[in-house]
Amino acid sequence: MTIKEHLEVLVAPFLEDGNCFLIDIIIKPSKVSQKVTILVDSDQGITIQQCTSISRRLAKQLEELEVFSEAYTLEVSSPGLDQPLVLPRQYQKNVGRNLKVTLKTGEIVQGSLMEATDDQISIQLPEPKKKSKIPVEEGSLLRAISLSDISKALIEISFK
Repeated sequence: MTIKEHLEVLVAPFLEDGNCFLIDIIIKPSKVSQKVTILVDSDQGITIQQCTSISRRLAKQLEELEVFSEAYTLEVSSPGLDQPLVLPRQYQKNVGRNLKVTLKTGEIVQGSLMEATDDQISIQLPEPKKKSKIPVEEGSLLRAISLSDISKALIEISFK
């Protein structure tokens, strides 16, 4: 069992308490100490108190079980806006927000996330800026994308 898998097993019981879910575990080695980042979230959003509670309980277990032989820094956090969406549950949580989706083909699709299921999302594309002589059908601006076709999906922040 790798350290990452071991951490997944250890953190799982702490996530169930607050209806949270694990997004990723990132381990970055360095010369001084390695940094262990646990990214968690919930459908309603995660609070600092929840992250602190998970961090304290996990740190206690890591010390008791001596999971790390060298110095490390533990950080439990929600994913920032710069983190791509990876789980279907994250897409479902962000319905109504604007996304920038990069497909595995390299194509970039931008629009409002209208619907998300366990295997695909629907994005409402913006209307063309130039008015054409032929009216644009509403249905043609709704694009279904399979999650397996997505290389990267980021929430776009609007300051309007």
